[in-house]
Amino acid sequence: MAVNKTSYIEKSVDDFIQDIPDTQKRDDSIQLVQLMQSVSNEAPKMFGESIIGFGQYYYKYASGHEGYAPLIGFSPAKLPFHFMYIPDLKNIGH
Repeated sequence: MAVNKTSYIEKSVDDFIQDIPDTQKRDDSIQLVQLMQSVSNEAPKMFGESIIGFGQYYYKYASGHEGYAPLIGFSPAKLPFHFMYIPDLKNIGH
C-alpha cells in the first residue's frame, strides 16, 4: 500500500517556515501557526513535507485506505495557502 502523504514526520516546523523564500508568506505562516495553536491547544507538527498540522484524527475509507491527518492545518507550499479542517469533530473517532 502507498505511504500516506499526510503522515506525521519528524521535521521542525520552525525550520520549514524559515526556509520559505517569500518574506510575506513566511511572516503569514508564523502568524497562522500562532493562531491555529491558540485555537486548537495543540503544538504544530509537520504532516508530510509541506503541511503544518495541529492535532490529529484517524480515518479509514471503505476502500481500505487509512491513516492519520491533522484536525486543522495549512500548507504554505504554493499560492494561495491551502487550509484544511475537520468540520464535524463529534463524529471523529480518536
